[in-house]
Amino acid sequence: MDRLVRLGDFLRSRRARLQPVEAGTVAHGRRRVPGLRREELARLAGVSVEYYTRLEQGRSRNASPTVLDAIARALRLNETERDHLFALASPLLHPIRDHPGTRQRVPPATYELLDTLEQAGVPACVLSRCLDVLVANRPYRALLMWSDDRPARDRNLARFCFLDPSARELYADWETVAADLTAVLHFAVGRHPGEPKLNELIGELLEDEDFRRVWAAHHVHERTSGTKGFHHPIAGDITTTYQILRLPEEQEQFLCVCTAARGSPSASSLALLVKWATSGDAPHHDQK
Repeated sequence: MDRLVRLGDFLRSRRARLQPVEAGTVAHGRRRVPGLRREELARLAGVSVEYYTRLEQGRSRNASPTVLDAIARALRLNETERDHLFALASPLLHPIRDHPGTRQRVPPATYELLDTLEQAGVPACVLSRCLDVLVANRPYRALLMWSDDRPARDRNLARFCFLDPSARELYADWETVAADLTAVLHFAVGRHPGEPKLNELIGELLEDEDFRRVWAAHHVHERTSGTKGFHHPIAGDITTTYQILRLPEEQEQFLCVCTAARGSPSASSLALLVKWATSGDAPHHDQK
C-alpha cells in the first residue's frame, strides 16, 4: 500500500474517533459519519479545507512540519501517533536506517542474557520490528506452547495470533492482544514503508477477516510494557507483565521479558511452567 494512502487512512481514522464536543466544536446538523468533519478539523488546525482534503486523499507530498504539528494537535494525537503521522506524511523529516532483506543475527552476548534469564525462571525472547521471534529461551517457548522445531516462518507473533487457532485458546483476551500487535505493525510500516518482509507479512495477514477488521481501526503505538493473560494448558491461568527493551548493539532488535507479581498465583503457575520447560535437555535456542 502506498505511503500516502496509509496517511489518508490514518487521518480519517483519527478524525472519526474525535467527537465535536471533545474538540470544542459545536455540532450543527445531522451527521452521516462519526467524528469531526474535514472542514472542522481544518479550522482547528488552521489550514484550508482544500489543503487538508488533498492531504487526506493522498494528493499532497509536501506537508511541512508546522502544518503536521498543527494537525496532530487538532486531532489530539499522542506522542506515538504524532511520530507516526510525521513518518507517513514526510519520511525525509525522520530518516530511518533500513536494511531490507538483511538477515538479523542475534549477538552472542544476547544468547548469554537469555540463558541467564532462563536460569532465573524468566521467559524471554528477542523480537524483530516485524514481530519475528528471532530467538527465545525455553520458558518463553513453553509459555506460547511452541515446540523447539517450530518452523522459522511460524515464529512470528502476529502470524501466530491471527493464523494459528491455538492462540485464541491460549490468550485470555485475544482481542486486546490482536489490537496491540496490529498497532505495533502500523507503527513499523509507517517508518519502513518499503521493507519487503514487513509488507509481505501484512499482505498475508490481510487475507484474514479478523486482521482486516482490526487493521482498519488504524491504532498505532510502540508498545514497551503491559500485561497479558494466558489460559495455559500446562500451568493454568497466568497473568504476566511484559517489558520490551531495545537492544543496544542492534537497534532493530528488542528484548521481551515476562514476569509475574511476586507471591501471586500467577507467579506459582509460572514457576510450574518453567520447571516443566527446563526439565528436559540443556537450553536450545532457535536461530532464524
